[in-house]
Amino acid sequence: MNFKKIIENYVPFNEQEKRDKEQFLKFIDTYADVLTRENIFGHFSASAFVVNKERTKMVVVYHIINDGWIYPGGHVDGEEDFLSVAVREVEEETGLKVKVLDENIFSIQSLPVKGHIKRGKYVSAHFHLDVVYIMEADDKIPLVYREDESKGVKWILFEEATNEKMCDFIRPIHKKLIRKLNTKDY
Repeated sequence: MNFKKIIENYVPFNEQEKRDKEQFLKFIDTYADVLTRENIFGHFSASAFVVNKERTKMVVVYHIINDGWIYPGGHVDGEEDFLSVAVREVEEETGLKVKVLDENIFSIQSLPVKGHIKRGKYVSAHFHLDVVYIMEADDKIPLVYREDESKGVKWILFEEATNEKMCDFIRPIHKKLIRKLNTKDY
């Protein structure tokens, strides 16, 4: 099954996801290069909502470009297997080995990326069409991070997921992820 079919089959959790799903599908139908960074308007990213076994904490990474904390994830860079990208991104950004709790998409959202310099080259402002999977990891394992992409990685209590240290645009998404987790039995 290709990534468009997976997006088509996704059942939105709320109004934000319903609207973003429409945007995702319109984007796929409009552009040929949605899986690469060559599309200047946006591209797909695969991310992970990594929780501890007790479902009281989540992992966040301090993102340099966004200057704040956000769940781990990254560009799909041409790969249609979004889940494997999300697992790889968690390992690269945190050092954690994760257990995938559901192979289906857990959440979707369209996220803004401000214009920035990357490897000496200007990257215009664009959107990440973000697909999130739910995963579990041991919160006792030491975390590691890549200094070229972030300033740190840590476990936070769910109560901290919407505080002022989080990226502005991610606070409502964190809240939604936690709310959605509480509606299902993982």
